[in-house]
This record gives sequence, C-alpha cells and structure tokens, in this order.
Amino acid sequence: MNPNSFIAAEVAGAVKALYGAEVGNDAIQLSATRKEFEGDVTLVVFPFLRMSRKAPEATATEIGEYLAANLPQIESFNVVKGFLNIKLSNVFWKDYFASIAAAEDFGQGADTGKTVMVEFSSPNTNKPLHLGHIRNNLLGWSVSRLLEAAGNKVIKVNLVNDRGIHICKSMLAWLRKGNGETPETSGKKGDHLVGDYYVEFNNMLLEEINEILKSDGINPAEATPEQKKEAEKRAECLQEAQSMLFRWENNDPEIRALWAKMNGWVYDGFDVTYRNLGISFDKIYYESQTYLLGKALVERGLKEGIFFRKEDGSVWCDLTGDGLDQKLLLRTDGTSVYMTQDLGTAERRFNEYNFDELIYVVGNEQNYHFQVLKLILKKLGFDWSDAIYHLSYGMVELPEGKMKSREGTVVDADDLIEKMYQTAKETSLAIGKLDDMSPEEQDELFMMLGLGALKYFIIKVDPKKTMLFDPRESIDFNGNTGPFIQYTHARIKSILRKGAEQGCVPAMGDVTLLPKEIEMVKVLSSFPDKIQEAAAAHSPALVANYAYNLAKEFNQYYHDVSILKEPDAGVKAFRLQLIDSIAKVLVKAMDILGIKLPERM
Repeated sequence: MNPNSFIAAEVAGAVKALYGAEVGNDAIQLSATRKEFEGDVTLVVFPFLRMSRKAPEATATEIGEYLAANLPQIESFNVVKGFLNIKLSNVFWKDYFASIAAAEDFGQGADTGKTVMVEFSSPNTNKPLHLGHIRNNLLGWSVSRLLEAAGNKVIKVNLVNDRGIHICKSMLAWLRKGNGETPETSGKKGDHLVGDYYVEFNNMLLEEINEILKSDGINPAEATPEQKKEAEKRAECLQEAQSMLFRWENNDPEIRALWAKMNGWVYDGFDVTYRNLGISFDKIYYESQTYLLGKALVERGLKEGIFFRKEDGSVWCDLTGDGLDQKLLLRTDGTSVYMTQDLGTAERRFNEYNFDELIYVVGNEQNYHFQVLKLILKKLGFDWSDAIYHLSYGMVELPEGKMKSREGTVVDADDLIEKMYQTAKETSLAIGKLDDMSPEEQDELFMMLGLGALKYFIIKVDPKKTMLFDPRESIDFNGNTGPFIQYTHARIKSILRKGAEQGCVPAMGDVTLLPKEIEMVKVLSSFPDKIQEAAAAHSPALVANYAYNLAKEFNQYYHDVSILKEPDAGVKAFRLQLIDSIAKVLVKAMDILGIKLPERM
C-alpha cells in the first residue's frame, strides 16, 4: 500500500474513532508535504470540521495525536493552520520497500477494461521515412506502451497512404526518367529510390513552370506567387499526374500494375526501417482499401442532406454554422481527399474493435483536420466520435532549419540511425573500457546506445513542443540523455555482479534506513502514479524524465553511501536489494520508451 493509500485508510479510521463519522475517499485530501515543512504527506482537515466541531488547528492536532499513538508507521506530525503534516517512520518505508522489491509487476496498472487504438507512422509511399516520421513513430510506440502499462488493451495501427496525387507524381517521374531502374539495379532501398523520383518530379514541375512563365513574357525570378501558381496549373506533368490518379481510381490495369510495383519497393524499405527502430503494428490499414468506405459515407451524407454538391460536381460539408468553413469531401472528378478516407477508416475501425478511445498521432499542422473529422462523424450520427483524440505534436527541426521533402532536404531515417550508431561507437571507443567485449557485443552495444540516445532525446520533450534535434548532444553520457540512464543501469548491474562475487546477494533485512535511502524509496514509490499521470496526459516525456531523476538519485546515493565496502553483511545485502529494485524500475520505465538498457558497458 503506497503512502497516500495507507494514510487515507488510517485517517478514515481515526475520524470514525474520534468523531463517530464515516468519511469517503473524496473527503480525504492528501498531497506531498511542501519542502519548507517537515513531513511526507499533508492532510487537509477542513472537510472534518463539521464532524469535530472544533477549530482547524485543534482538529488537525487531535487527528495527528490519534495516528501517532496508534500507528508505529507514524514517526511524528506537525500542524500548520488547517493542514496536518505527517512524517512516516523508518518502519513504514522499510515495509513499503519490501512490497516494491517483491512485486514482479510493480508499476503495472490494474486492468481498466478499456480498448485504446493508437494510429501512428502513417507514411506516404512516395518517399522514405525521415526525422519527422521518427518522432511520430517513437511517440506513437511509447504512448502505446504507456497506455498498456496503465492497464489498457492497446491496438497499434498504421494507415499507409498508398494512393493519391503524391504517389502518381513519383510514378510519372519514374516513367519519364527511370529507364527501368529498380532497387536491385540501383543498389538503393526501395523507399529511397521512389523518394528520389518524387524529388525528380518537383524538378520537372519547376522546369515547366519556368518555361510557361517565360512564354508569357515573365522573368521566373521576378514572378509573383500568384503567377507561379497559375503557371503550375498549366504544367503538363501535373495535369498528367492528376490524370494518372483518375485512371487509378477507375482501375486502369496499366496504372494499377505500376502502382503495385513501386509501392512494393517502398514497403520492403519501410520494413527495414521499422525493424531497426524496434517498431511493429498489430494491424496495417491501406488507404487504397479504405477510401471507398469513405466515399460510401459521403453518398449517404448527400442523401440525408448532411453534405451538398456544388455546380462543378464536387461534394462538400458546410461547417460554417459550427464556426468553421466548408470542407471538400470529393473533388469535381469524383476522386477522394484525405478526409474522405479518414471517415471510412474510422467507421471500419470502430466496427472491428469497438474502441473506447482512438488516438491519432499526427503533427500539429493537422489540428484543423481532426477537428473537422470529429465534427463530420458527429453529423453522420456516430456518437463514438467523442472518443477520438488527436495527439498533436510539434515538428522536429535541425540547427540548419526546417526540412522539405519535395526539395530532398530531409534527414533520412536510415541515415540518421546509422549516424547515431557511428556517433555512439566513436564516443564509446574514446571512453574505453570495452576491451573485455567481443566485436559482436560491442556492435550490439553501439546500436543500443545510438538508438537509446535518439529515442530518449526525442521522447523526453513534451509532445506538444517543437524540438531541435542535435545528434551529438543526444549521445552525451552526462545530463538528461538516454546514454546516461543506460550507463547508470550498467553500473548497477556491475555492482550486483561484484556483490555476488563477494558472496552477497540482494536481500531484505532488519536494517534502519538512512535518510538518503528513504528518499530513494520515495522516488521508487511514485513510479505507478507517474505512469498513470503520463497516460492521462498522453505524454511519455513524464516517464522519460522520471527515469532520469531516478538515475540521478541513484548516482548521488552511490557517491554518498558505501555499498560493496559496507562491513555489515545484512546492510550490504539490503543496499544491493535497493539498487536492484532501482535497476528493475529503470528497465520498466525505459521499456515503455522502447529503449534497451545494457548489462555492461
């Protein structure tokens, strides 16, 4: 039983004994004692005044005296106005730590009975995954693991955007410029190859725009944005790409075959990146298989008068009465947009899983999209639309600025993973201490450190914030980094191994906890609550920073308190038990973030 639960139960008993009144949990208000006062837990006594018929200070004193007289777990108390500060005894903290050490599933929340679906990744099949996708994937994965730790059934899903004008652009560029190039003939991963042709299409488009502007007597360098936009509409390659999309939606066999071939290249490339990141999904949806579901909903909405058709044949939903604007659902030629397929996919998912919450992990530039999605689903009569939650996160930027896919200035995910590996290797070799590790073990360690640095650096930032990513800063073995926590875990495991060599193994004993050890137990005790807090906020950053604080507390303890040189065998065994529990909680916390901790380094 954690400190708050223990105090709450005993306060309820004290109030009944003193005043003959039953009190519910809602009347017992507890918090951590403020640093300027002595104590561990503070009780607000104002709710009990009508029962005691006494002043706040007198009531607090009376309850405090009762608790101290009847419970060996209460060391002392003090009263500040209407607040009772309770200091728990060494007996309590030792017994509580014993329960932590014995619990195999410490931190795991009780089964909530709820099903939560988390959609993340959602790549386009016209380019490889990049740094922005990495934040999406790492955030989606860690949120999923966090919600599982909080007691929910979680279904991790990916919606692959495998159709649309962007796909057709890569296809057209490959037809014009590819000369039959394949991943095998080029030596490139399939997603990289297709991404190169997406960039090539943009080059083709710019060339045509410039030619159109020149033919109109306009200097491209002096053209206004409006003039460039008008020229883009007249560009032959863009019109041809749009024609390809129309043919695809009408099941043109030639276009469909090319689409399937190039998407196949991309999927093979994605699989490698996901595997390297340690990411997997319970189910993958494909836009090509769900967009027709959305079109069926649009047709229903038209019949029911929820949507309307304009003179050009396009279909819209009028949201002006809701303070928004009109939203396009079908283009003039009948082709669908992102909103169309999101409507159909959401309905299919609810029918399949009857979820209690559907979380979309998508960047904050799509805030409006999900506001509209929920509203349109509501208008279509789906009350479960209230279960949709957009986990909106900020963009990842580099020291040199923003990335642009069409211009090919993105940081490729595969290149970044390799860079993190090399940086971890260089840093580790410079520090040394790897002579007793085989080349294979060193290689595994470098990848563990590189990915740990990348994942932690990204996840430790609150999802809502835009972040600046610096690979070398992330690999630092000091400070709030993944490698610092990984090194802390390896240090603990080393101490435990040396303890075993001395014939001493972790064990509880009849010991008196030092003040620093009580502080360590307090930090450990907050882990279950931190998981619940983080899950409610959809923020694994809270768990990341908890792990960092726990690692810091251990290192300070290790600096101040002798462990292996402690002459009392019982005390030494207890201290080994304490740090073993710290290591286990670090493993659980970092596992939520998808980060592995080494046994040695």
